[in-house]
Amino acid sequence: MGIVGSRVLPANAAVQHISDSSLPDAVRGPAPLKERFNMCNYGAPKLETVRVGFIGLGSRGPVHSTQLSRLEGVEIKAVCDLRPEKAEKAKKQVELFGHKPDLYTGKEDAWKKVCERNDIDVIYIATHWALHTPIAVYAMNHGKHVFVEVPAAKTLEQCWELVETSERTRKHCMMLENACYLFWDLLILNMVRQGFFGDIIHTEGAYIHDLLDYNFDKDNLWDVWRLRENAKRNGNLYPTHGLGPICQVMNINRGDKMEYLVSLSSNDFMMGNKAIELAAKDDFYKPFLNQTWRGNMNTTSIRTNKGRSIMLQHDVSSTRVKTLINLVSGTKGVAMEYPQPGRIATSHVGWLPEKEIDALKQKYEPPIIKKIGEMAKQIGGHGGIDFLMNWHIIDSLRNGLPLSQDVYDAALWSSISPLSEWSVKNRSNSINVPDFTSGWWQTNAPVDLALNKGGNTKILDKKTVEGIKEF
Repeated sequence: MGIVGSRVLPANAAVQHISDSSLPDAVRGPAPLKERFNMCNYGAPKLETVRVGFIGLGSRGPVHSTQLSRLEGVEIKAVCDLRPEKAEKAKKQVELFGHKPDLYTGKEDAWKKVCERNDIDVIYIATHWALHTPIAVYAMNHGKHVFVEVPAAKTLEQCWELVETSERTRKHCMMLENACYLFWDLLILNMVRQGFFGDIIHTEGAYIHDLLDYNFDKDNLWDVWRLRENAKRNGNLYPTHGLGPICQVMNINRGDKMEYLVSLSSNDFMMGNKAIELAAKDDFYKPFLNQTWRGNMNTTSIRTNKGRSIMLQHDVSSTRVKTLINLVSGTKGVAMEYPQPGRIATSHVGWLPEKEIDALKQKYEPPIIKKIGEMAKQIGGHGGIDFLMNWHIIDSLRNGLPLSQDVYDAALWSSISPLSEWSVKNRSNSINVPDFTSGWWQTNAPVDLALNKGGNTKILDKKTVEGIKEF
């Protein structure tokens, strides 16, 4: 063992990021750093006042900016979007809560000016996917903690860049995976920790959500960027909503790690036909007629170091009913969130009756839900989970406490996309999953369930803001 700063460096930290040298360069990480600093369970110096800049204010950005604007100890210093109308609208919304941010817009690199400011501590990033890593890296290099919408990266190279930049700068890089704050998932995580389900054997997660019309609607997202992602990539393009909660249940990166995965995609039966239909009426869609579309359903299977299994699915273009699945199977019981309301069983006989599940909810209710759960529901954001996440972030920063997600989670969960693309392209062959912790997973402590350990950040204004749409 060695010491880097104040953090213990495991003996095998110098192991190559992916040891199989036969893999193509596109799926191997760069050479390991000579010095590492473990960002898991790291508490950065306290920030009495958290000064924030928001970059990207189309869909998700305004949710975060309006929620942070009503929390004690927050100053919103800047709002930035390429489109003036989006930036101006967000500025007006946070001004309702007494903030006076500067506005940045109209230029492709306006976001750099926000990151370069000396009076900002934190950058929230909610742009299109291609800018997530470039902005996050630039911001950390300019001394900012970053909170980035999902996925945090598109390539393995970007995943490693996030890890190495966060370690070198000792700045938080947390992906805004709000599914980890679902009331049901926090309940199940608490029950798992207390042994209710025994040893966890298998989990399932998904992002199955019919977005066919949404992705093709040229008025929804800037330059239909999400449609373009679906038109040139084939794999699980959006794994983190289903993956995040079950990784926390399985202590991935904190006692176990992913070893390898295999991935299979169906053909496309929906998107190509939709492009033909729209192109007949609107020339805008004619460039999409000759695309190799992503398969409608992707299924990715992952094996962990401890011999447990994970199944992930992705389908945003068929008529399936929305689900994240969120299945947790153990030696003593099983839980599944969808179809809602969630279900729990302790044997093969069948699901427990609703009264028994209600009693379990009361017995195992997590501390953060007891503290601000009802208030979070009132303020909203996907039923309150957005607010739970944002309150936890600000409270942790103000108290110098670790976050419930770190840069290794952001990198690992995002890496499933490029890894699944490689497997699909190579006839569903297996591929190793990088260990972004470089061995620290063996000693990293699990996520602290006391997400309200600081707990002293007040909610200054409880009113909602009209015109904020959830997605």
